[in-house]
Amino acid sequence: MDAYGHVNNARFLTLYEEARVAMFFVGARAHGLGSFEEGIVIARHEIDYLRPVDFGDPVRVEMWISGLKAASFTVDYELFDDGQLASRARSVCVPYNLAEGHPRRLSAAEKDFLTPYWIRS
Repeated sequence: MDAYGHVNNARFLTLYEEARVAMFFVGARAHGLGSFEEGIVIARHEIDYLRPVDFGDPVRVEMWISGLKAASFTVDYELFDDGQLASRARSVCVPYNLAEGHPRRLSAAEKDFLTPYWIRS
């Protein structure tokens, strides 16, 4: 919470992260895919703050894939507070081999999982 009783701007990143983890860990695992849990790093975040969100209010995050490359994918988000768009964001995600300490390419199974969420512009 900030000094005005609103959700602090840094907390928006956490809200987006929670949505992303739900999709790429829980959702992917439900489809038999556990490889995202082995490592994803964020190469870039962009956030537009459109209106304040009161601390404690429930919010809804909608997300989709806006870019899909051989070794990265881009997640776009919209955060709604009481049905009103409060923020837009984008994260560039890179599959990462944590054990060996380097980026890796997306597997065919990972691309298959992401493709239904890919909205090409």
